[in-house]
Amino acid sequence: MSLVDLIAQADERGLAASGLACLDRCVPLLGGDDEILRPLWGNLTEASDTADWGGILDQIRGKLGDSETDGDSEADGDDEAVLLARRMLAAAPAERTGPQVRVWADACSVASLQIHRLLDPADDPATLDSRRAGRTEAMPPLAAAELRRQITVLEVLAEHGAGGLRRALEVSVEGRRVLRAVVSRRARGRK
Repeated sequence: MSLVDLIAQADERGLAASGLACLDRCVPLLGGDDEILRPLWGNLTEASDTADWGGILDQIRGKLGDSETDGDSEADGDDEAVLLARRMLAAAPAERTGPQVRVWADACSVASLQIHRLLDPADDPATLDSRRAGRTEAMPPLAAAELRRQITVLEVLAEHGAGGLRRALEVSVEGRRVLRAVVSRRARGRK
């Protein structure tokens, strides 16, 4: 099943987790530590109150602030990647229910794939829409891995509901480590 189909079929928890997972993998661009989004992950459990989502989100936005990660980004691709990550955080809905969470999850999917394409040294002539629809031949490795992670998160949550959150978080942590390494390598290359 394509990523587009999985997003279309996901429930509200799956959509919130999908958007959060995309944002979580891009935290290195925002200068956040590995635990910054953990309270939002905790809010996705069955025992949590969905109303707490907005308050937690506001706290995280306050911690991440508006500063650049290093203030010295020279590469246009890095600047655009940071901007896309900031937009994902800014666009997060105050409630994790309703139609706005579907719009956010879809936008996060596109933004995260675009970020990975920007940071991948290989060019990708195909459109993001075609990639999300399932046409992955000759896809650059960094973006292909991000697409696989997005699909895995949605499949796990569709199959296991709240019980799949731990696996979704593990997938996100793996992706965050990869992106952190890419960002670090690019920063060393500019010095």
